[in-house]
Amino acid sequence: MSQLPFSCEKTPALGSGGMVVTNHPLGTAAGYEILAAGGTAVDAAVGAMLALCVVEPMMVGIAGGGLAHIRLSDGTHTVIDGLAHAAASTTPDIYDPVSDTPPNHMETRNRRSALGASAVAVPGNLAAWCEMHDRWGKLPFADVIEPAIRLAERGFIVTPYLEGAITEGAEDLALDRAISDLFLPGGAPCPAGSRLVQGDFAQSLRLIAQEGAAALHGGALGAAMAERIATGGDDAGWVTQDDLARYKTRERSVIHGTYRSFDIIGPPPPASSGVHIAQMLNLLEPHDVARLGFGSADGLHLLAEVLRIGFEDRRAASGDPDFIDVPVEKLISKAYAEQSQSRLRDVAAPTPVRGGYESHDTTHITVADGEGNVVSATHTINGLFGARFVVPGTGIIPNNYMMNFDPHPGRALSVAPGKRVPTSMAPMMILKNGALRWALGLPGGLRIFPSAFQTIVNLIDHGMTLQQAIEAPRIWTEGHDLEIEKPLEPQADALRARGHSVRVMPHVGGGMNAIARHPDGTMEGAACWRADGTVAALGGGRARPGVRFWPDRAPEDTKPG
Repeated sequence: MSQLPFSCEKTPALGSGGMVVTNHPLGTAAGYEILAAGGTAVDAAVGAMLALCVVEPMMVGIAGGGLAHIRLSDGTHTVIDGLAHAAASTTPDIYDPVSDTPPNHMETRNRRSALGASAVAVPGNLAAWCEMHDRWGKLPFADVIEPAIRLAERGFIVTPYLEGAITEGAEDLALDRAISDLFLPGGAPCPAGSRLVQGDFAQSLRLIAQEGAAALHGGALGAAMAERIATGGDDAGWVTQDDLARYKTRERSVIHGTYRSFDIIGPPPPASSGVHIAQMLNLLEPHDVARLGFGSADGLHLLAEVLRIGFEDRRAASGDPDFIDVPVEKLISKAYAEQSQSRLRDVAAPTPVRGGYESHDTTHITVADGEGNVVSATHTINGLFGARFVVPGTGIIPNNYMMNFDPHPGRALSVAPGKRVPTSMAPMMILKNGALRWALGLPGGLRIFPSAFQTIVNLIDHGMTLQQAIEAPRIWTEGHDLEIEKPLEPQADALRARGHSVRVMPHVGGGMNAIARHPDGTMEGAACWRADGTVAALGGGRARPGVRFWPDRAPEDTKPG
């Protein structure tokens, strides 16, 4: 491998007893505490996500949605789909679109699909986490949720990242008294270094510790949320207590692809990642990517063309499989990739695209225990601070997932009761000869699965270390502008000469975190510079069997009499 055009900013960690990687140090600490107490990777993942609801309130919450990809110690894989869906009383014409053409064809009058009670979809995060714990956890749920309760009740120190998020959303946050009291005390954003206490949310978490998901899905928390949504005035929404009580997670079978003797495992529709990562790797497989070298103009052009084709097919056939027939087997087949080679162009020709919308504001965790259980999970409240209000007396911030639907009737992404929208969430795992090699994922909206795809290429084709692979500069395109990160700027002119409309960006996608399992059983965890990602490795372990508490005496000295 030639000299790489970047250097890593963070360092990985090694351990054999377990590994937790999240995008906040206190989320990682919560998961580590649970692993150290004897919990499974599922216990630790659930506990870490609940803690992130407190310390990353702009990214994730119990009233959001997401996907968890679980590999059990017996080698089986499953996906728990806790994505949000449209309420039972919704119809395709509930919003008034501001335009019929890109780029603002997904926007609605008065921002009703993005802001306030009218933006809320039926959430699934808490239901998914409680189901995961019930099925694969070992510790009592009260122990798993305790770190989150402690952080909400006693508070935590606001990071610059959180202060920046509050500042970015301040104008909207100021419109709701309950959320502004939390994050805009005295009318100004909570400054980095201050302590943020969420007493109401701590009480909600205590109720969840007693009642589980039923507290929100049928209980007092759900009643409070439904009342706030129904009495939101001009922004009143559609989610009712009955919608919350009837919410069901979906257990889905994984998508299985192959790439250069590796097995690529990801989530199925309504997630786009499993299908289109497998498809794009198939497109790339006939090409000598290693010879092109990382970051070369030719290599970047090839990646951009592969991304374009992936997005073309995503727009043509992607969605909730309960509503849309997604030709999964065709898209992930080697034969289809062979047919699609002719779609790769020597010279790009950027064209406007009518893409969907997905918020960049999400969180991801990757967790493994010493028994072989692994969780890669991506969860969100969609936009920054979701619908940007707090349910009074609960501390709960609802999602604004309805902004991902097309407000025009008669389209693939139009609103329909019970419908989930496609997601780019990419909780991925890569195997070699049946053994896990890497698990990874990241936030970042439409840039998620293309970033995960590039990381897999970095690991397999370019032979990068895990830390290098996740920190490496990325590119992204749907077929119009080609976004490249700053370290790739020296190739900008060469890419423009190949027909690309190049935009140099500070970052593409969000903070990736990942775990590698090495052949000797050692685990390696890594987090990249694009977020506050933090790694905690569990090393050491229990005492050797037979060890005495009094090593200064011979065994016969310990006999009675």
